[in-house]
Amino acid sequence: MTDRPDDTPAADDLLRLDRQVCFPLYAATNLLQRLYRPLLAPLGLTYSQYLVMLVLWGRDPVSVGDLCACLHLDNGTMSPLLKRMEQAGFVARQRDPDDERRVLITLTPHGRALREQAEEVPKELARRIEAAPDEIAHVRSVVQSLVGKLDEAV
Repeated sequence: MTDRPDDTPAADDLLRLDRQVCFPLYAATNLLQRLYRPLLAPLGLTYSQYLVMLVLWGRDPVSVGDLCACLHLDNGTMSPLLKRMEQAGFVARQRDPDDERRVLITLTPHGRALREQAEEVPKELARRIEAAPDEIAHVRSVVQSLVGKLDEAV
């Protein structure tokens, strides 16, 4: 019980929502995904699929394990995602001929061709949030540093 008549938490209360690092990241992620949705719909991609495609457009083929590590997802999340992407014709899955235990993900011609259309997505997103390239670069740098620290902690 506080001695404040309105039971408003004190400004130094560690459990206030506005004191958490998790909440603004959570809110930003949700809002970003909502902004991405109409940009990705013409490509036939969900946000999660877009992230997989970004990895593959940078390096193809990629093992499922490497994709999981890169995107910080577990295999239970990645497998159904890749199955849907394969059914949609974006990627193909095949066993690594050098190691049968590994599954490699490769772009299909359709998935490769989608890259050109996708080049407009980051430009349009930046336009919609009215952020300068240097501002976006700064936020990305700070968040990437945080992701590195969190990854080490996990």
